[in-house]
Amino acid sequence: QVQLVESGGGLVQTGGSLGLSCAASGMPFSSAVMSWFRQAPGKEREFVAGIGRSASVKYYAESVKGRFTISRDNAKNTVYLQMNSLKATDTAVYYCAADVSHTYYGISDSRRSYDYWGQGTQVAVSS
Repeated sequence: QVQLVESGGGLVQTGGSLGLSCAASGMPFSSAVMSWFRQAPGKEREFVAGIGRSASVKYYAESVKGRFTISRDNAKNTVYLQMNSLKATDTAVYYCAADVSHTYYGISDSRRSYDYWGQGTQVAVSS
């Protein structure tokens, strides 16, 4: 019933940009905390960026702060991740996640806080 569908992944050169989208359905999007996680080969899934129900509240991992921007459009039930100045270390599968249970009062960077996950979209940055 609940679906999170990511799109926008692809191959880009170092220093380039890429925009990801995540379309949600079957869930109360406007009241959900939405975040992006990523998982590189051989590494644990890590938090990238999150956005609260109020779009003014955002939280970024230090590794991407200043380069990535998260945003949301509640009318479209979509969350975005604009990635600029991409590095080879940004190469990973990027996942969209939704926290609808709100067990954490804020934007959680823990995978366990999220109720729904997308299938992921591959981002490859060539060095």
